[in-house]
Amino acid sequence: MKPKIKVPPYDTYNATLVDNAHPADWQNPTPDGRYNLLVIGGGSAGLVSAVGAAGLGAKVALVEKHLLGGDCLNVGCVPSKTLLRSAKAVGDMRRAAELGIIIDGTIKADFGAVMERMRRIRSEISYHDAATRFRDLGIDMYLGTGEFTGADTFEVDGRTIQFSKAVIATGARAAHIPIPGLTETGYINNEGIFELTELPARLAVIGAGPIGLEMAQAFARFGSQVTVFDISNKMAALRDPEEIAVIRGALEADGVTFYLNSSTKNIARAGDEKVITFEYEGETMTVAADEILLAAGRRPNIEGLNFEAAGVAYNKRGVEVNDRMQTTNPRIYGAGDIAIPMQFTHTADATARIVLNNALFMGRQKYSDLIIPWTVYTDPEIAHVGMFDYEAEAAGTAVDTFTIPIQETDRGRTDGEDGFVKIFVKQGSDKILGATIIARHAGEMISEITTAMVAGAGMKSIAATIHPYPTQAEAIKKAADAWNRTRLTPRVASIFKKWLAWKRR
Repeated sequence: MKPKIKVPPYDTYNATLVDNAHPADWQNPTPDGRYNLLVIGGGSAGLVSAVGAAGLGAKVALVEKHLLGGDCLNVGCVPSKTLLRSAKAVGDMRRAAELGIIIDGTIKADFGAVMERMRRIRSEISYHDAATRFRDLGIDMYLGTGEFTGADTFEVDGRTIQFSKAVIATGARAAHIPIPGLTETGYINNEGIFELTELPARLAVIGAGPIGLEMAQAFARFGSQVTVFDISNKMAALRDPEEIAVIRGALEADGVTFYLNSSTKNIARAGDEKVITFEYEGETMTVAADEILLAAGRRPNIEGLNFEAAGVAYNKRGVEVNDRMQTTNPRIYGAGDIAIPMQFTHTADATARIVLNNALFMGRQKYSDLIIPWTVYTDPEIAHVGMFDYEAEAAGTAVDTFTIPIQETDRGRTDGEDGFVKIFVKQGSDKILGATIIARHAGEMISEITTAMVAGAGMKSIAATIHPYPTQAEAIKKAADAWNRTRLTPRVASIFKKWLAWKRR
């Protein structure tokens, strides 16, 4: 029997998670003939590939060396959004007085209970990613470490798997940056943060990207004193000062301190403290913390797969693929974080579907045809789709930007929330190039614009669409109405005025 994987703290919920995602008593099957599709990696992209192919009648092998479900289930979307839900409840209660609600006593998060709830929900969801479920779907499930041994062979647990087509979907993990003293002092990343059982009184977050911002706000609401460092002046992918100001203001209201445009020079331990030395606005400063969260990007899982034997080219960003997700070995494809820069669960799903179409049905689907939305789940949320205005202008496309503050909708006023909808339109047309929404439910709202872009519908169609009243999504319609008014040029207005005067006769 293989050693049992353990996920700290090893309680009944994490035991259930492991029993589903990598059972210790699992017996790998004996390969029997050539597989139509070999899937390497049991995260979002790999599972969509394997289940989709098996559902079409293909003979499928799936290999996973750690926990099925990948980052999304184990150390990403599922645990982080569970924590954020608890943090949002704390935030709502703390601002209840603004809504006329008085709460007697201290509002305090029970961090142990919050984390236990996260582990319980994660264990419940893990049934969807259980090894037994995939076996029951007709997939040959191999748990263990493997490597390519040829252009069409892969070895795992001493067994050689032959394949007609394969997809590499090994994902990515948290990147390490070489800050002097960081490793020796100790830190956590997006894996270790979900293993905590006690709330750190002081949390330092290195990186103002999506993970850094989400966890900074959540832990500040739970009661940590949070400090965020970043070498740039950007937050997430935002570089517009107006957009950054809204998000920064929201997190600062929760008690988060920012040092953007700072340079971390050294980290050292002083007793029980972890002391960060950094340069900020020309001064050398220090901040002491009880725990450090490193959230400085991702790196692909390319090690140990012996790509050379399979003729698969790769670099520090992952495996090299063409627009149809095909590697330099035409029978092997890449999908998800290992192959694309847009590292989200929904893009992993989308690229897996491209692979299925192209690998099994000689399709011609392209990654470049995808219109990809993304969301950062701070409160308020940041959502974006398509191009930013500066990207369009850099590509030589003139842009008109239509911005509607959430407070200009009646629902925004009744909810007492800030933010805005910003839509980028190709000048002289109604073509939507992209959009950014900052609002409490921006992740839900962005889908309307994404659907319009995919369907080739523009601002004219949105303006003609009835939106329920009162909703914050009315800001999208108001932006389309603002575009509509630009069509009423002085000449058109003059003609229309004359026509109305003639109608009064």
